[in-house]
Amino acid sequence: MNLLPSGASTVRDRIGAAIFTRVAGPDGPRNRARIHGTPGPRWFGPDRPVRRVHGDASMFIGGLSALLLQSLHPLAMAAVAAHSGFRGDPWGRLQRTSTFLAVTTYGTADSARAACERVSAVHGTVRGTTPDGLPYAASDPHLLCWVHVAEVDTFLRAHQAYGAHPLDDEGCDGYVADMARIARELGVPDPPTDRTGLTERLAAYRGELRATAEARSTARYLLLNPPVPLVARLPYGALAAGAVSLLPDWASRELRLPRLPVAEDLCVRPLGTAVTAGLRWALSPTRAAVAAGETGSQVAGDTP
Repeated sequence: MNLLPSGASTVRDRIGAAIFTRVAGPDGPRNRARIHGTPGPRWFGPDRPVRRVHGDASMFIGGLSALLLQSLHPLAMAAVAAHSGFRGDPWGRLQRTSTFLAVTTYGTADSARAACERVSAVHGTVRGTTPDGLPYAASDPHLLCWVHVAEVDTFLRAHQAYGAHPLDDEGCDGYVADMARIARELGVPDPPTDRTGLTERLAAYRGELRATAEARSTARYLLLNPPVPLVARLPYGALAAGAVSLLPDWASRELRLPRLPVAEDLCVRPLGTAVTAGLRWALSPTRAAVAAGETGSQVAGDTP
């Protein structure tokens, strides 16, 4: 329920609407109503950890950290650089990604399966050769698994560090298991189903990972020259610093990103927590939204 004075509520609604439009696109409200309002069985019930993680504002930090970590596989980075168009249309790519997360997390089973089939069809067209002459294909199960485990690890790390309600040990394992359900639909044959398996799988990729010139260029773009308005640069900087702080030490060294543990404890974590809390406040349901049945946080994971 909205307990704010009307003026403060109006300001919050305007800020929230602006953020929601950026993340979800102009069709966001209509898509959200369809995702949450269409009757039918879901892959995940209301009590599943994946709903808690993807419905929290910590996903803003987790998503950025995931992009940085995923870029360290040269084949994955080559595929993104050549085919995704993220530099030319970064907001469009974000909106498509948030739509996929929303549909698979909150939508009907039929809608979730159809979304996975569409993504798999796109993956089937993405193939090429790296500057070093190595062939890649986005449909390669081994490459798909890397993208998956990097995403799951960073989303979970972000939630545990910046989420409003971090998961307990059982919930963390449950989140990995929930995400494995989606991964199998995308063509990952044997995704990890608990944190132990996730850690082991990530370690198994270590020998394949390194920062290419394109990966470092992407990190500079995401962290230093982001496609955000000037007024949003300061809060974005706090989110970016939080994303870097979640990376393994070897990953930040590969990307040549400075790390100061003392500064992270004294500045990065508090600032990231404050900005995430502000996003959570701006995107929380208003009285009108609750009355209309639009429950759930309107953030990257819970927006179409």
